[in-house]
Amino acid sequence: MQPGSHTKRFAVLGHPIGHSLSPAMHNAAIRALGMDAVYMAIDVDPKHLMRVLNSMAGLGFRGANLTVPLKEIAFRGLKNLDVSARRLGSVNTVRFLPGNRMKGYSTDGKGFLVAIKEAFGTSISGKSVFVLGSGGAGRAVAITCAAEKASDVVVTDVAVERAKRLSREISRVLPRAKVRWIKADRGTWIKECRKADLVIQATPVGMKKGDAPLLPPSAFRKEQLAFDLIYMYPETVFMKAARNGGAKTANGLGMLLHQGAMSFSIWTGRKPPVKVMRRALEKRVYGKS
Repeated sequence: MQPGSHTKRFAVLGHPIGHSLSPAMHNAAIRALGMDAVYMAIDVDPKHLMRVLNSMAGLGFRGANLTVPLKEIAFRGLKNLDVSARRLGSVNTVRFLPGNRMKGYSTDGKGFLVAIKEAFGTSISGKSVFVLGSGGAGRAVAITCAAEKASDVVVTDVAVERAKRLSREISRVLPRAKVRWIKADRGTWIKECRKADLVIQATPVGMKKGDAPLLPPSAFRKEQLAFDLIYMYPETVFMKAARNGGAKTANGLGMLLHQGAMSFSIWTGRKPPVKVMRRALEKRVYGKS
């Protein structure tokens, strides 16, 4: 199908954006449903995000996903926010409405929960959780874990103030949740990581080949779950360190799939072809057809 003047347009915005597999997933869904639509990737400097979103609204785009480092900027810049975005303090999905209006959503939390269940066959309830990284995605999963009755949520970040803010916000919104921040110290990270039932890697470290892991194998142990939000490699440097330490590991491909399927439904009102979307992602990451 050749794009034309009536083609519905969708996009993922980020900075950088070359790593994104969202176009492969969404364009596969579009083809499967026979839609006259296209999904593209656009690199957007954070300082220009709101201007770009307003331009997209004027150009007739139907929806957009947001990735690093744009989620919190959109949360602060959009006036119309779904309860999911307000709850998590970030926006990963924008729906463009008639009259050049926009509404922000977050599908990260629900996508994360489905991915954890799928990868490890368990839920968050009753587990102690260590979240490394307190940016848009990190804050979404930390808040989700607290809301899902994790026994303890520890957050940290190289930008310590960001981890402090996140800890305070969770305590304010969920006063019964047990949450705390820790300083950006390797020894402290290793100690807290080993104590956790579930370790979540929510930083960009590992997106570039050659990146060294933030945590060594000694930070992990048997009967531990380790989940990396990075999805473009079968095994990330974080996952390798965790596996060598005895933990069971998973990358973020499942989270990408399920949050993307939810975004697709928000934009189109149609049931997303999840199996088709999964095959497109697995072909890119694992070489599966």
